[in-house]
Amino acid sequence: MAIGSGLGAQLGIAPEVTYGTYVAPTKFLEFTKESLQLKKVTAQSAGIASNRLLPLASRRVVTQRSGAGSLDMEVTNKGMGLILQSLMGTTVTPVQQAATAAYLQTHVLADVAGKSLTIQKGLPLTTGVVTRKNFLGCKIISAEFSCEVGGMLTVSIEIDSKDCEETSVLAVATYPAMAPFHFGQMSVKTGAYASEVARDGIRKVSVKFERPQATERYYAGQAGTKKEPITNDLVKITGSLEGDYVDSILDDLHTSDAGMSFVWDFTGPIIAAANAERFTVKLPVIKLDDAPPTIEGPDLIKPTFNFTGLYDGTNQPSIEYMSTDITL
Repeated sequence: MAIGSGLGAQLGIAPEVTYGTYVAPTKFLEFTKESLQLKKVTAQSAGIASNRLLPLASRRVVTQRSGAGSLDMEVTNKGMGLILQSLMGTTVTPVQQAATAAYLQTHVLADVAGKSLTIQKGLPLTTGVVTRKNFLGCKIISAEFSCEVGGMLTVSIEIDSKDCEETSVLAVATYPAMAPFHFGQMSVKTGAYASEVARDGIRKVSVKFERPQATERYYAGQAGTKKEPITNDLVKITGSLEGDYVDSILDDLHTSDAGMSFVWDFTGPIIAAANAERFTVKLPVIKLDDAPPTIEGPDLIKPTFNFTGLYDGTNQPSIEYMSTDITL
């Protein structure tokens, strides 16, 4: 029996072959919070009958079904591949580094067509019996990564789902030994693409990827559920750099509106040879939008520069992930 509280909960995921068709979870995520839930649209008959004062329960129908919610978690050195693939869109096979236990995943920005997940969450009753909800056709709509002084690298994910069912059995959760990436491993580099230099004074970074999709594709013949969402707008990449005013480089770039390449890296322990556990966000060009330095008193000047990630005409944004994961 599980613990009869959130401590007994579990969350499993699996890539789907066909959008909205259940696949038993094969990976289990350690999460901090989630809000996935069934969304339904109902209609109630308004027919009038002699002396009837209330609508008939038998005349209420469910006309549409879907699911949505968020998932918050720490970014760890194992088990992140399926999430990154669903966010970025490229079909990825981990590449072994020489003959070592290190495998590199390179998730390059691409269309997310065909990238859907089954997400199963186990919810414990107070008795310790775990109920299950299976969210089918899960598409990642956005993901925001963030890390600050003294903290973990975290991600908050917004999810759209085709449907939720409770018939498929609860999978047995297993977890690999893993560790979170954190501020002590963080570095920031900016400059010309492929020759970026370390940036000093940065205390907090956030980067958000938004994947706009048409999520209201409800058609006749679909039993009230939607067809797979389709990308219907440009990808939006935004973020912020918070720190002390140790130099004027970012301030000058804000003034000139010149672009720069941005590399946000977390490097952990060595896996083998020169290959370390690593999580790296690469944006070939960003431009600073607002918030030049202001003086708010006698303390250090602490500007926050908000930025937008753009396309340099050649190189796509990417997330690199080095781990011991042989498969996603």
